[in-house]
Amino acid sequence: MAKVLTYEDGIAAVYGGAILGGGGGGLLEEGLKLVEEIFAAGEPQLVDITELDHEDLVACVAMVGAPSAADQYISNEQLCWSYRSMNTYTNQRLKGIITNENGAITTINGWLQSVLLNVPVVDAPCNGRAHPTGIMGSLNLHEQQDYQSVLFYAGGKDDFAVQGYVEGHLQNTAKTARQASILAGGLVGVTRNSVTIDYLQKHGAPKAISMAIELGYSFLKGQTFDEKLANVLHQLNGVHIVSGEVTDYSLTKENGFDVGKLSVGDYHLTFWNEYMTLSKEGQLPSKFPDLIMTFDTEKMLPVPSASIKEGMHVAVIHVDQSHLTLSSTMQNQALLQEIDEVIKGVL
Repeated sequence: MAKVLTYEDGIAAVYGGAILGGGGGGLLEEGLKLVEEIFAAGEPQLVDITELDHEDLVACVAMVGAPSAADQYISNEQLCWSYRSMNTYTNQRLKGIITNENGAITTINGWLQSVLLNVPVVDAPCNGRAHPTGIMGSLNLHEQQDYQSVLFYAGGKDDFAVQGYVEGHLQNTAKTARQASILAGGLVGVTRNSVTIDYLQKHGAPKAISMAIELGYSFLKGQTFDEKLANVLHQLNGVHIVSGEVTDYSLTKENGFDVGKLSVGDYHLTFWNEYMTLSKEGQLPSKFPDLIMTFDTEKMLPVPSASIKEGMHVAVIHVDQSHLTLSSTMQNQALLQEIDEVIKGVL
């Protein structure tokens, strides 16, 4: 039976999602704004994956683009168009929506469509943390022989507005969506890659939305920053690495991604939307898909890589991947190898 989500669940999902975003997954303020829009329209539904039949179909909805893009825009009509188009393509066989990952915005991807289309969100995102590439959120479908990726995308306004459909190898459809996001001003909403519940159970991250909501409530329960951080570390079995002033911060946009680095004390972080590495004196104690996350200690908020400023005072935490709910893609060495190629340019 589907659970009706509350406004408070939405706020908690954004904060918990922001932390599990690991530097990506959207901006906190945009997630909170989306919560207001969602619950002004109605109440979304969340259903456990065990409530559906093994052969039922679900499709993933996601936002694709660079978090720092200034001209990003997606309308409700564009979001619904992509889902309706996919449902038509599958002969009306879709039984629910899944999101691609956890993040300030991405955890609640699909909640608005749930309200507008009266379709449940399934508590099994493609990944329990945020990741940079579309292929990392595609459940290792690119390794399934004969699987044909189908993706509908829409976004942008006025002269930037685009919408379309692409079918082909999953790597190519993911790259097409990324290119469309650039043409749309920085962001497109997509509905893609229908899968069975049986496949999702094996390759996705069941209960990861509930995990984000619970984490958000734990964070918000703290009265001081120290309490908030302690609650997060307890919930995630994480470690506080360092607190201090941000130095040597740089961010560039490359092919629709935010790529850069920063330092806090003796520690150095790199990011490719999400934080990729944490190092000290040439040693690399943490690397994606471990969770590396920053918090603004003055505002007492989780802060993603795109919102970091030189001189900001932050706390850095680390959570080993063994304590996260992750997709099978997070153990795919061919996908993870791409990180080294991107990050070596900023080291």
